[in-house]
Parts: sequence; structure tokens; C-alpha cells
Amino acid sequence: NPAIPHDTTPDAHRIQGEIYAKMGGAARLTVAFELSETVRQLAFAGIRHRHPHYTDDQVFHAWARLTLGDALVRATWPDRELVDP
Repeated sequence: NPAIPHDTTPDAHRIQGEIYAKMGGAARLTVAFELSETVRQLAFAGIRHRHPHYTDDQVFHAWARLTLGDALVRATWPDRELVDP
């Protein structure tokens, strides 16, 4: 049984689990993609808040650095300087 998040009551956690169990696999996958997009947009907003002068391209590369790590970013874009996230 997954741990209950600190901001969720046990009853709410149980109800959420029941709702997810009743959804089909495609619906659960849709929810997962929507949550992933929301988290990505929040990360972008945080980067933009910390670095308001960044271009969209720099915001993307800062996010890539956060999610992929320096080694993979350098391997993927070897000619680019790392930007602070």
C-alpha cells in the first residue's frame, strides 16, 4: 500500500484509490500525463521566476538540467553551456 501523502487524509487517500481503481487504464494514463505536464509547467514557472531574463530555450535547458542531470545534458547538447536552473 503506497504511503499516504502528508497533505492527504486517510479517507481522501482511500477514496482517490477507489476512483483510480474504477477508471480504465487509458483514463489513468491520461491522468498521469496531465499530472506530469502540470509538474513540468510548475518547474518552468519556478525557473522563470528565478531567471526572468531567460529565453524560452534557456528555460527548457534549465529544466532539462534539473530532470536529466548535467552529464546527460552535456552529452545531448555538447556545444551548449549549462544554464542555472
